[in-house]
Amino acid sequence: MNIGSDRFSCAQAKGLDLVDYLASLGFAPDKIKGADYWYRSPLRAERTASFKINRKKNVWFDHGTGQGGTLIDFGLLYHKCSVGELLATLAGHLSFHQPVLKVAFAEPEEPPIRILSEIGIVSLSLLRYLRQRRIAEIVAKKYCQEIRFALNGKVYTAIGFANDEGGVELRNPWYKGSTAPKALTRIENGSKEVSVFEGFFDFLSHQTIQLNQPASGADFLVLNSTAFFEKSRPFMEQHECIRLFLDRDRTGQNCIRQALSWSAKYQDESGLYTGYKDLNDWAQHIGKSLKKGVGPLR
Repeated sequence: MNIGSDRFSCAQAKGLDLVDYLASLGFAPDKIKGADYWYRSPLRAERTASFKINRKKNVWFDHGTGQGGTLIDFGLLYHKCSVGELLATLAGHLSFHQPVLKVAFAEPEEPPIRILSEIGIVSLSLLRYLRQRRIAEIVAKKYCQEIRFALNGKVYTAIGFANDEGGVELRNPWYKGSTAPKALTRIENGSKEVSVFEGFFDFLSHQTIQLNQPASGADFLVLNSTAFFEKSRPFMEQHECIRLFLDRDRTGQNCIRQALSWSAKYQDESGLYTGYKDLNDWAQHIGKSLKKGVGPLR
């Protein structure tokens, strides 16, 4: 981009390519998967890349802090400055130095995950992990498997949650990933009501809370990624009531606002865990109350 004056607008700043801007600051992605560029966060110290830029949408999200947004949101946090100061910095940088150019990164092949075995959950470390996440063992064993898998020449075990197309979401205390294909998970009970969750630990938390309550018989939808939210609309709207238990971050709340504009059938249930990232985060903090019994989730 060629900037011909000292003035630089917010619109121009948001138009800068985030991947190129991070490259100009000296940051390169650890891995690239489609439009997603993964970095070790420029905003904090970490060993595993959890800072993602979606180059198609030109937005970023830091999974370690739950923050995200445009280049302006990133610049304010990175430079610890005001919007005016950031715009002046960008104008100066682009005026007196070389423009931010498209940086070509070689796309590394994503190492495949190879499933070695699937069994009922018996590993003591995984059972301990479930307790830490306040998930009832009986619930986890009903919906999940213990997956032994190989990645980069090493063997790991994780909680596995299957999606509708044969892929598996994988979680343990140190790893968060999935096998291909990435897809959503539907649990259908022939109900006129469906509860929708962003991740499967939120769903497991919901089921744990409901353990001592009469079975609702509702259908359930676990997105496994908000990228599937709009694609799930036909399935969701087969129901008369759609309860949304999405994350309380920007992405989750944007999905909720969009859904509420679609139809009155959608209901935002995220107010239950105001002040927490998601339903599981809330459940972990009220774990002692869960043991004593809390009111049913609809």
